Amino acid sequence: MLEKLLKNLPNSVLRKDYFRLRQQLFLAKRYPEKLEKTLALVDKSSKHFLQRLKTKPQVKLAEGLPVSARVDEIVSAIKENQIVVVAGETGSGKTTQLPKMCLLAGLGEKGLIACTQPRRIAARSMAERGSEELQTELGQQVGYQVRFDDKYSADGWIKFMTDGILLAETQNDKFLNNYDCIIIDEAHERSLNIDFLLGYLKQLAKKRKGLKIIITSATIDTAKFSKHFDDAPIINVEGRSYPVEVEYRPLAEDNDDLNLGIYSAVTEIYANSHEGDILVFLSGEKEILEAQDYLTRKHIRSTEILPLYARLTAAQQMRVFHPGSLRRIILTTNVAETSLTVPRIHYVIDSGLARVSRYSSRSKIQGLLVEGISQAAANQRKGRCGRIADGVCYRLYSEEDFNLRDEHTDPEILRTSLASVILRASALGFGSIDEFPFVDPPNASMIADGYQLLTELHAIDKNKKLTNSGRKLYQLPIDVQLGQILIKAEYLGCVAECLIIVSALTIQDIRERPLEHAWAADAAHKKYQDNRSDFLAFI
Repeated sequence: MLEKLLKNLPNSVLRKDYFRLRQQLFLAKRYPEKLEKTLALVDKSSKHFLQRLKTKPQVKLAEGLPVSARVDEIVSAIKENQIVVVAGETGSGKTTQLPKMCLLAGLGEKGLIACTQPRRIAARSMAERGSEELQTELGQQVGYQVRFDDKYSADGWIKFMTDGILLAETQNDKFLNNYDCIIIDEAHERSLNIDFLLGYLKQLAKKRKGLKIIITSATIDTAKFSKHFDDAPIINVEGRSYPVEVEYRPLAEDNDDLNLGIYSAVTEIYANSHEGDILVFLSGEKEILEAQDYLTRKHIRSTEILPLYARLTAAQQMRVFHPGSLRRIILTTNVAETSLTVPRIHYVIDSGLARVSRYSSRSKIQGLLVEGISQAAANQRKGRCGRIADGVCYRLYSEEDFNLRDEHTDPEILRTSLASVILRASALGFGSIDEFPFVDPPNASMIADGYQLLTELHAIDKNKKLTNSGRKLYQLPIDVQLGQILIKAEYLGCVAECLIIVSALTIQDIRERPLEHAWAADAAHKKYQDNRSDFLAFI
């Protein structure tokens, strides 16, 4: 009986229960007194699995989307291949429809269908859209999990999350047994988390043959992704877009005021059209608040000016998805460059700038620099309009400048400190980082700097093996140098104080200084100053 039970076990329980129950059945063979209790656990898990199957969502694909027209081809590819690369143009519908196609392919029965997003706002908004399309309450069959916020059920079917959340789960679940299928969306963004996940999943796929993996991207790097996953098949899906006209409006050399350039473009748009919202791309929160203040003082008639950046609350961010009667100007960072579809956008104003995290091998410092974006990023921004009607993209730089820019944004793995990546790889048992299967391997000097920093922090020993301090450091979801402060603080008995300091250093300055209330803001902030140390001022 036990042999038959073991043979049928993989098809009668959830994958996350399978290995635990299998181990207990093997123990029951050796210790018969455990058999009755073990059989009861198997029966309970099996009933839970059968009950779950009854809640499988009824799938109906959204009509009119290019990806929906390719449903048979995509579902067939998912069934026949362990790994599939889907390249989708702007407006193809791949983010919202692919998880449902996974359901049509029979996935999600033994575990969740995970869909990672580069940003929290995208994970939340995609989950809302997914639950609406499946006509279910958010958090039941479709949910999301981002840092500090989640709404999902362990018995659900589709879970949207940031790539950082999925990486964090590898700490306690190296085989990602909670998941039947993993979709890495917007892989072309090539963040540090995405690149590590691509390497991690390449190795995991060899150990979990039943795990399905889908990599989605804009039409950038698809051949590279396919090669990385041993020539995985590529499905190209056309986008759904209207023509977008590009107007170059470089700032005058004698007057390079960006806000004046934005206002001039807005004035031109309003003179030529009475409908359609405007999406303005800026480099950061400070620039957004300055532009918002500038435009507000211009008293643009019948217009709502909304900011959109990462530090806003979820409720503030979601306002951009619910337009009212007023025409809107939405000021955003590259948070809206991909994934998100902000409704009613007919116009884009592109500053051509973004804040980029970059590591200096000379100074050994990671900095956040304002740089000109690549041609690919500029085209992604342009693609935010032309979704529902003809669009116009105003670039506040010259066409010559555009043509001289890099074709693609370099992956974060090639421009960031590798200490945290090396620490993670060591903790997960991957050994030397030199052998980790990155899509684009980092250069030797960056790897050497990473090892040197971890050695100085006593996170690894002279043989590049993880120390006890390194294991503690790996469990802290912050920069390794800040993490080491907390580890030392525990030893010195000042955790409470150092926790405040480290928390302050991990976020942007929480103080606000509106231009029209600068004097009052400075006076309010002054009472929290400490002439002895900025760190003491935090406490």
